[in-house]
Amino acid sequence: MNHRTLGESGLEVSTVGLGCNNFGMRIDLEATRKVVDKAIDLGITLFDTADIYGNKGGSETMLGQVLGARRKGIVLATKFGGPMVEGKTRREASRCYIMTALEASLRRLKTDWIDLYQLHFPDPLTPLGETLSALDDLICQGKVRYIGCSNLPAWQMVEARWISRDHGLNHFVSAQDEYSLLVRKVEEETIPAAQAYGMGLLPYFPLASGMLTGKYKRGAEAPGGTRFASMPALATRYATDANWVLVEKLEAFCSQRGHTLLELAFSWLLARPPVASVIAGATKPEQLEANVKAADWALTPDDLAEIDRLRG
Repeated sequence: MNHRTLGESGLEVSTVGLGCNNFGMRIDLEATRKVVDKAIDLGITLFDTADIYGNKGGSETMLGQVLGARRKGIVLATKFGGPMVEGKTRREASRCYIMTALEASLRRLKTDWIDLYQLHFPDPLTPLGETLSALDDLICQGKVRYIGCSNLPAWQMVEARWISRDHGLNHFVSAQDEYSLLVRKVEEETIPAAQAYGMGLLPYFPLASGMLTGKYKRGAEAPGGTRFASMPALATRYATDANWVLVEKLEAFCSQRGHTLLELAFSWLLARPPVASVIAGATKPEQLEANVKAADWALTPDDLAEIDRLRG
């Protein structure tokens, strides 16, 4: 397993990370244990979760139960700011909320510190300065090592850096956003902003909910147990005519070079600066083996240019 530094931080992360959103939602404790054990055996060191994952707290709780002493050997990332109370939709990043949320995450994860604590969503009702000041205090207290953001528009990433600079606060070292061969909107503003400020990028949904695994075929019913089968809204979002055309072109590209679409999905992202680690979920240990193997394809500049040409 290769490792990269997360932006300009002191965190070294595996190039393939484990997204833990399935824990407590799609798989139970025993299945979670098997996935975590396999991830560690394969050399995966970045474990990314959030307080809202697993039906609000389930993912963190399961991780806390299965990691044990191995927690010291991984980079544990979690997030705050999503609605934790049933029926509430506010995404909160106030000082009071952050302090309470962090303590709750520490208890569930059975740890004394978080390696990467991330603002999950923008909070339109709380000034960014208040959020950053609270996070800075948590770093000074030794409860958080580094901070990051997720799903923030580029202008807020820039504003956050200026606030941190002007007030002498610790700044976001990473951005976590959706990025894949099918969803490349972050290339417009988010990636340039991250590169300008030395932030690492952590793509989520790298496989477009399975669209880039080869498991789905145009006109065929989604296999049972897949995301498209259980969540039709995802199928509507990703299985568009335009995406099918691109996927079929990419499959031909891979076939000509003796590789799979899954391998292309991971390796293409890892060829894009400033990507540090590709976060992908798993419900079975064998999925992790495939993900780790998929990251080994070293794409050439000509390969990358051809992929852009296929996109049109």
